[in-house]
Amino acid sequence: MNIIADMHTHTLASTHAYSTITENCRSAAEKGIRIVAMTDHYGDMPDSPHLWHFENLKILPRTICGVTVLKGVEANIINDGGELDMPRKTLESLEWVVASMHRQVYKPTTPENHTRAYINTAKDPKVDVIGHCTTDFFPIDYEKCIKAFKEYDKLVEINESSILYKKGSRKNTYEVLRLCKKYEVPVVLDSDGHFCELIGVVTNALEIVNEVGFPQELVINADFDRLKDHICRRHPDSGIF
Repeated sequence: MNIIADMHTHTLASTHAYSTITENCRSAAEKGIRIVAMTDHYGDMPDSPHLWHFENLKILPRTICGVTVLKGVEANIINDGGELDMPRKTLESLEWVVASMHRQVYKPTTPENHTRAYINTAKDPKVDVIGHCTTDFFPIDYEKCIKAFKEYDKLVEINESSILYKKGSRKNTYEVLRLCKKYEVPVVLDSDGHFCELIGVVTNALEIVNEVGFPQELVINADFDRLKDHICRRHPDSGIF
């Protein structure tokens, strides 16, 4: 199994990342990656770009170095109500929304509160992906959350960077995949790359997916037509394809 898209990437607009969108796309093209979602951090993250960064994404071409670019964000879940930190008007203008928890924005409390927050976030029709929900920083009731992600048509992210660098994520990825397989919830394997050479690199995520026998048809970014159909269904008026 290989992936054909990386749906969670960062540019130097998030200043703890180190490459431009052109460098990211050039690196993606060299690896055969056909789609890249540009999802820089927003708002309450200490080094996130200004709102204008997202409002000006319209100036970017649809393809860079032959790679289709989706103009998106990694928005922060900010409370137990599942609210995001981006103004609604701007959020509505974007083509791909990853919703994630970060300790700098949402202080960890209890598994019950974290679970409630994820379920409420899943109800937001603008959210496409639940980002890196596998870390021990935010323990949750995985069964309740995965069932909610299924109900509200959210992709569950298997995040390479988290597997490598965030406490508990490798172990918890097995449980997430087990439940996604049980409930037939599609997943997306993303690099969360903060440097161009990391774009499209999901070696550990692929190893775990293969190890547990996760169905390839549920890996949404392992097939171009499957991902294209998913994007067009969720964003019918975007003109991406």
